[in-house]
Amino acid sequence: MTRRLVVRGLLVGLFTCSLAQVASGQTSWWRTFGDSLADNGNAVRQTADGGYIVGGSTASFGAGATNVYLIKTSATGDEVWTGVWGDSMDEGGSSVLQTADSGYVVAGYTGSFGAGGHDVWLIRTNAQGGTVWTRTFGGGGGDQGNSVAPTSDGGFIVAGYTWSFGAGNADVYLIKTSAAGDTDWTRTYGGASGDEGYSVQQTADGGYVVAGVTRSFGAGIADVYMIKTDATGGVIWTRTYGGTSNDEGYAVRQTADSGYIIAGYTSSFGAGNQDVYLIRTDAAGDTLWTRTFGGNLRDWGNSAEAVVGGGYIVTGATRSFGAGGQDIYLVMTDTAGDTVWTRTYGGTGSDEGNSVQPTADGGWVIAGSTTSFGAGNADVYLIKADANGYVDVTESFQPQARSGKCAATVIRVLPQDAVAFDAMGRRVLKTRPGVYFVREEPPASDGKSPTVRKVVVTR
Repeated sequence: MTRRLVVRGLLVGLFTCSLAQVASGQTSWWRTFGDSLADNGNAVRQTADGGYIVGGSTASFGAGATNVYLIKTSATGDEVWTGVWGDSMDEGGSSVLQTADSGYVVAGYTGSFGAGGHDVWLIRTNAQGGTVWTRTFGGGGGDQGNSVAPTSDGGFIVAGYTWSFGAGNADVYLIKTSAAGDTDWTRTYGGASGDEGYSVQQTADGGYVVAGVTRSFGAGIADVYMIKTDATGGVIWTRTYGGTSNDEGYAVRQTADSGYIIAGYTSSFGAGNQDVYLIRTDAAGDTLWTRTFGGNLRDWGNSAEAVVGGGYIVTGATRSFGAGGQDIYLVMTDTAGDTVWTRTYGGTGSDEGNSVQPTADGGWVIAGSTTSFGAGNADVYLIKADANGYVDVTESFQPQARSGKCAATVIRVLPQDAVAFDAMGRRVLKTRPGVYFVREEPPASDGKSPTVRKVVVTR
């Protein structure tokens, strides 16, 4: 197994301008991470130090076609370290959480290790991203972990799917582990056709709730599937939601009244050929209401959270609205599921939101992927929005010349780690030919202040 830990510094050198002021206290920004190949952010959590941890996959770094990718950032989204895990086959991270000791757990899949073609992969790290242990779960078929959550005994619960065990082609796979990652028990759920689990959470009664998709039961080709279990994975009840077409659930959360909220997509209802699908149930899984969001094209929800004070937040993707072929879609609702506001983020390429979480300042952080911005054909896309979903990407400074003038350097491409501002002092994340000021940090050990140099980007 190869694993790489990267602590990436900013640029260091001889500069002709000094930095006088950088705006602080910003509540919103966006960042991209990756290189020339496909890199994706599938999960995000705010960390105890106010920063963020992003889990996903990378084809730009590591030993295989894709590797598990973990990115730790500061509170302002600047990279602190990255970790890459994998070998010669495909690996990816689907879900991440922070542990009580400030380490991390990532759930996903591996093709390089384990018993089968793909196995569920659980990786435990310390606070700096160093590997503490890894575990694989599965058999001779294809198995994958899509969601990991902490349990009240200090262990972990993982939901995904298995082709190795169960009743059908694919079954929902639920794995309970100890704090050391050792198996306490495993369970499968489903029928003769394909069934998959995408989201899991421990419930207030000590049991678990899983949301996903079933092709074995329900009214249509595929239906949203919710399973409520006891503390040992025994089924208490199952429910399906949807119509005669394709409907899938990608996120589930228990609500304050012990009911549930599920987000996903529906092709059975709504305005287009696929809409965001939001389902609110009571504690027994019976439907209280459903809502759809979207336009006449394809729209879907990947992640949902209950909002403190009432309401729900959902992120996913939209092809009906926004700036490009596909944009990140953020929907805020009230307690009845009615729209309070919607936001889109992205450019002219393809952008998708895979995870949304509340932040300590009352805003939102979204992780996903972008082909509109960044260094490669897809980059990890991290967005910090304020409470109303707005993103202010400006960051200002006043350059001061040490010798009365600020000489310019002519270059074709800005270095990847450059922090650039335009002539109006606004931070820019994608440069075109023109004049920019690049902020550069000296090593922390030399005691010097940040500097800014003037550059001219040519064609």
